[in-house]
Amino acid sequence: MLKQQIENYIENHISENKIELFDIEKEFAEKHQLLPNGVAVAEKAFHIDALERCNKETEELISAETPAFLQKPVSYLKEQANEFVYVESSNFELIRMDAVALEFDDVFETYTALFGLKLQKKFGEAIKTYLNTHLHGDNAKYSVMFSAEDGLWDVNVPLDYLEGFSEAKSFEEIYNMIYRFFFKLVEEIKEAQ
Repeated sequence: MLKQQIENYIENHISENKIELFDIEKEFAEKHQLLPNGVAVAEKAFHIDALERCNKETEELISAETPAFLQKPVSYLKEQANEFVYVESSNFELIRMDAVALEFDDVFETYTALFGLKLQKKFGEAIKTYLNTHLHGDNAKYSVMFSAEDGLWDVNVPLDYLEGFSEAKSFEEIYNMIYRFFFKLVEEIKEAQ
């Protein structure tokens, strides 16, 4: 499934023998020989469809932000503990993620990503195994629950336990880190089939 999605993406986005891919997508495409000969690959920019700061209690919009907001450090969420940041990005569609909300969980004192992952229910054990293997630390508590109504996994992951996480990193760096982490999850699940 991932292979087919990457193949379709490449086919639909090649322009003048050039394509933009994230490094993880390029590695995958090269590994599976999906890039036509002579195609130049450039680094893809993180594309934002919606970027909002919202109130955690009421979920009301505080402010729609410009992409410049993504350059702020994610520690902003600790300083503004009553807010979460909501991002919709077409980049997420390739790995079947929907919008991602980031917040600081003041109870567990962790930065948390919440989103839906559109994988079949049968992949539940594989998702949990991947998270158990790749989240680092004894207190790495996460939540994944299948929503039959939406047909997706509701995922709640503490970012503090992702390799390379730092609250000094920008929102853009964190969203890229989340994308890489879950791209690898989807790749691993699909290759195990």
